[in-house]
Amino acid sequence: MPLSEELLRILACPACDDRPPLRQENEESLVCDKCHRHYPIRDGIIELLVEEETEQQAQG
Repeated sequence: MPLSEELLRILACPACDDRPPLRQENEESLVCDKCHRHYPIRDGIIELLVEEETEQQAQG
């Protein structure tokens, strides 16, 4: 199911300093056009985790 335009306007890439907007690539992911990171949508929940940060937290 596509996300609403209102929601897409407020979502931004957490990995980019200037927080560019994300676009829905398909029903299973969002993508940042600037850094090309993909953020999965699983069971209707958008996972805006940056991999490097997640790995550091697991090690720390």
